[in-house]
Amino acid sequence: MVTLTWTLVAAVTLVVVVAGATNGLAGFGFAVVGTMALATVIDPATSVVFMIVPILAVNVSLVRDLSPRELRTCSRRFWPLIAAALVGTVVGMAVLESLPEAPLRVGLGILSLGFVLVAQQRVPLPAWLTLSDSEVGQTPLAMAVVGGVSGLLFGGTNVGVQLIAYLRSFDLSHGLFVGVVALVFLGLNGIRVAIAAAFGLYPSAAVAGASLLAVVPAVAGVAVGKRLRSAVGERPRRALVLGLLTLVGVRLVTGGLGIA
Repeated sequence: MVTLTWTLVAAVTLVVVVAGATNGLAGFGFAVVGTMALATVIDPATSVVFMIVPILAVNVSLVRDLSPRELRTCSRRFWPLIAAALVGTVVGMAVLESLPEAPLRVGLGILSLGFVLVAQQRVPLPAWLTLSDSEVGQTPLAMAVVGGVSGLLFGGTNVGVQLIAYLRSFDLSHGLFVGVVALVFLGLNGIRVAIAAAFGLYPSAAVAGASLLAVVPAVAGVAVGKRLRSAVGERPRRALVLGLLTLVGVRLVTGGLGIA
């Protein structure tokens, strides 16, 4: 059971604001940075559930950046990805409570470091890892496979590693990429709010209420990040996100293994 103290409230607020600013600046990273950072101070399963509503609010604010025409085009183009990811997300959330804390903490840390590996651009990765530069990788069948697997992972951990890497392979402009990522995760998190309540995943009414209140600092952080976006180049934006995730990932792994 999570006990809400003023110290914990302050720490959670800071994490959510920083995660929001990171997402507003780079176009991704809110769910990963927020969930992973929270998992270092509260149990991982609670951190996953706590972040669902703030993630939903952040994605709503980012989807508004898409024009109605872009929104319709993206919905038609990526519907197999979104539909399959929804199914995978439900399954992932169903198994969340059965996962033990220490292995889950280590797993989240490994996923965080895996995200860094996939998102970095200095070391070339095998084409199969991102399905990039491949017409086959952008077919409806490929979208369904990637969506299903990624949805399973996202439902249980809030980590959409492969979804983001996969969407980058479509060579979208930065603004459109931000909007498409938000659109995909908006659909996933919309259903996750209802599922979390139906499955009784919130440990208490206080945690559920705190999650709802966290929407305010999350959206405020995104607004700050958006203002900084035009003044900061892509490389510094990427370095910020990946640097944060590396630090948090190492902390989760060492903590889960009892090293720190």
